[in-house]
Amino acid sequence: MSKTFYKLVICSLFLVSFGANAGTVIHNINAYTSSTDGLQRFSVLVIDDDGRVTATGDEALLEDLDPAEMIDGKGMTMLPGLIDAHAHVFGLGLLQTELNLAGVESVEAAVQGIENYASANPHAEWILGRGWNQVLWPVRKFPTADQIDRVVSDRPVWLRRIDGHAGWANSAAMRLAGIDDETSDPVGGKIVRDANGHATGIFIDKAMGLIAKHVPEPGKDDYREALHGAVDVLVAQGMTSVHDAGIGIMNAEVYLSMADNGELDMRIYAMISDAGEVLDAIGKPIRAYGNDHLDIASVKLYSDGALGSRGAAMIEPYSDDAENRGLPFWTQDELNGFVRKANGMGFQVGIHAIGDLGNRMSLDAFELAQGGKPSPLRNRIEHSQIITLQDIPRFAELGVIASMQPTHATSDMNMAEDRVGPERILGGYAWRRLLDSGAVIASGSDFPVELSNPFHGLYAAVTRQRRDGEPKDGWYADQALTRAEALHSFTLAAAYAASQEDRLGSLEPGKWADFILIDRDYFTVPDSEIDDILVLETWVGGRKVYDAATAEDDT
Repeated sequence: MSKTFYKLVICSLFLVSFGANAGTVIHNINAYTSSTDGLQRFSVLVIDDDGRVTATGDEALLEDLDPAEMIDGKGMTMLPGLIDAHAHVFGLGLLQTELNLAGVESVEAAVQGIENYASANPHAEWILGRGWNQVLWPVRKFPTADQIDRVVSDRPVWLRRIDGHAGWANSAAMRLAGIDDETSDPVGGKIVRDANGHATGIFIDKAMGLIAKHVPEPGKDDYREALHGAVDVLVAQGMTSVHDAGIGIMNAEVYLSMADNGELDMRIYAMISDAGEVLDAIGKPIRAYGNDHLDIASVKLYSDGALGSRGAAMIEPYSDDAENRGLPFWTQDELNGFVRKANGMGFQVGIHAIGDLGNRMSLDAFELAQGGKPSPLRNRIEHSQIITLQDIPRFAELGVIASMQPTHATSDMNMAEDRVGPERILGGYAWRRLLDSGAVIASGSDFPVELSNPFHGLYAAVTRQRRDGEPKDGWYADQALTRAEALHSFTLAAAYAASQEDRLGSLEPGKWADFILIDRDYFTVPDSEIDDILVLETWVGGRKVYDAATAEDDT
């Protein structure tokens, strides 16, 4: 008998058990969900008092129900709550108060923004922010400390690049950090210097720590405020769960406290920021904490840097920088040891890998730790950005999740092929090749590196275009996903990447009722409208956590 038959039997059993006590029924909806059998449609959703789905179906279900609450969906489209499989929640929260240089189109405009922010925040000990991207500027050169010094010289300034893999400091920050001509580059990092050997103010990857360690640490109240601010933004955009890619002890403690107090309006799957002291302090995976609102069950490692700053580790030199192969963060033996330790403690490992060498090192580390076969821990590679064609099948062979961000392709297409050339780019942002090889793709945004709105990611996955519709036919359009595949990657596949597919990621009996109502049909609107879809309501565990109508009234 088919899986669909058994699901219908299970739905009937749930109705027998819960029909008379159905907590909430939402009917007259145009609903879609991913499932192990593919895309499913229904018009009625039944939720029990605990906030779990008990049944889905058509209007005939209503005959046997006596719910405490009956809601007319008025034909609105429902989707499962969207899951961002790789993001940085605290970083998004900080951007609500720090200097945001995302999208700034010239170094002059960036400097003007720094001056304006400094004037508006005269008592700030440091001027902090992120978002600059020299690739967007008319002159695609890294900025320098003296450009900031012209407008702020009396206090330190530290601004992270959009990808978080380079930082821009002024002279005051470098003096405070003791940076001079004799300061050595750390392993896995680079201090950019001028022709005379003087530090220019740009610090790449691990060199960023030379400045960052002097920045005042935020306290628990700062974390709580930032996390609340970020969650408010995310639920309004239709996200019900986020995989937070790299948290420290204080962030973990605040998450635990928020879960204890019922302060988390969404679900967090957190990755510990390293395999050292933070991992030792946590000790063992934390699962389904705070009524299933918090998991801390993964470890985030790095194999290399980013493509835009040429820190991504490449097997052969960069096509536009013949002396540069990027910056591996660790030796292969070191990376192997970190993976072995974390897996041995029961933690999944997610390795940041951008370059083809970074991806190969990550696959090699997993192959060794897993004995050459898939692991129940479902290890993953974060970004999986530039991969050799011969390494692509290894993802499926080893059961390694490809945790990818669709908007990275459309943001990077203005420089990616310049960096790696026309042959290597065939293994870049290769969603279709990975999917066809049997790999699982879990999609996210990497916010605040990219904008957090998941519909931008769904649009990019389907069209391979920027939001302005360019390029007309899509960038390497043969690597695009279908709409169903894209939705699956942001829902059930993302839940699978966190070993949560038994409770999240689809609207099926027994799972949490995490869903969104949107203002148009994702599956029928023109491609050009996917990124314009607006969220009307967001529900987590059968409880409404965002209502656009109420939000408008509040403003």
